[in-house]
Amino acid sequence: MINKKVLAIILGGGQGSRLSPLTDKRSKPSVSMAGKYRLVDIPISNCIHCDIKRMFVLTQFNSASLNRHIKNTYSFSNFSEAFVDIMAAEQTPENKTWFQGTADAVRQSMHHILNHEFEYVLILSGDQLYQMDFNKMLEQHIDKKAEISVATLPVTFKEATEFGILKTDKESFISSFIEKPSKEELIGWESEVDCHMQSERRNYLASMGIYIFNRDLLVDIMNNTKATDFGKEIIPNSIEKNRVLAYQYKGYWTDIGTIGSFFEANIGLTEEAPKFNLFNQTKSILTRPRILPPSKIYGTMLNKSVIADGCIINAKTIETSVIGIRSRIGKGCKIKNTYMIGANQYQDRESSCNLEIEPPKIGVGDNCIVENVIIDKDARIGNNVVIKGGKHLEDKDEQSYVVKEGIVVIKREAIIEDGFILQ
Repeated sequence: MINKKVLAIILGGGQGSRLSPLTDKRSKPSVSMAGKYRLVDIPISNCIHCDIKRMFVLTQFNSASLNRHIKNTYSFSNFSEAFVDIMAAEQTPENKTWFQGTADAVRQSMHHILNHEFEYVLILSGDQLYQMDFNKMLEQHIDKKAEISVATLPVTFKEATEFGILKTDKESFISSFIEKPSKEELIGWESEVDCHMQSERRNYLASMGIYIFNRDLLVDIMNNTKATDFGKEIIPNSIEKNRVLAYQYKGYWTDIGTIGSFFEANIGLTEEAPKFNLFNQTKSILTRPRILPPSKIYGTMLNKSVIADGCIINAKTIETSVIGIRSRIGKGCKIKNTYMIGANQYQDRESSCNLEIEPPKIGVGDNCIVENVIIDKDARIGNNVVIKGGKHLEDKDEQSYVVKEGIVVIKREAIIEDGFILQ
């Protein structure tokens, strides 16, 4: 089968400052998604469902938790060639620098990659959300004798300024490319799309940052150019010299690059028919199997919410929220538009006999109101706390929380004392 000839490279991204504070102690691919997954599970799951089971994950920032997750999650038969390997930036006698960009990360890792036999390289991002059949893209790449294929997504005029936009000829080969054009530059860049896309006014083809390279061409590019980025340099520079094909993907796709997009993607999972379907068994998201008990819920009115395993919930109401593994929420709480990532451990809720005032327990205490909030892992929120995010709040970075785009992010292992109010 053709996918036996494919090697996948998943790019872990840079420092992830736009996702801070979620990336302060972990890499972007290791950030929690939907209360029980990690972002890196998305590209890996897509690959496995396409029978692409040889994968490298390239990373350099805060990679310890990512290493641990992949080691504990993706194990294949000892008699199989399948693997998911982490490759962190490393100093060598030839190169003493960290990864300088997406292409440079691949270049510095080529001496490991070339130890394997393959004909095609599938290059993916570690911080995107989608369910895609890579085999269809690969079949088109082979049928049309392309040297490079770029996955594209039809977008609207308003969205197009945030992407690399391309135009194609009648054979779907890319004829021109522009990176994050202004509204004035977009004039004349409309592409041929189907009737459904036209009805939604999605007339511009945006690069998704998903590429297929022929092996020999990738080796040649890595050896003979100093370009450090695929999207900004290698793809535009290859259009005139190589057969660069566009593959139109028409499903759901989003880039998890900011706190706003991350929050929106998670809260969107609570819709009755979400754009990203976690319940599709043929495209299920794979992750670490945990031995956790079912969640326990006492007297709580739940509406449009996703509850992960191992939770103990006594809240009054939970609405349009995602509650992650091992979450504990106290009595009388009202939780709305919130992503609670969960906890690594359970903590006894009973007070000790110490006379000293104890800090809040892991989770949310009693009689709290929480709206438009992301609560990172192992955070402690005391009793009678009111936190209401919204556009009325100015961006700020405090010791225990951050406000970005109107969303309040409670930092990992932060302590919010009893009676705290932010609204």
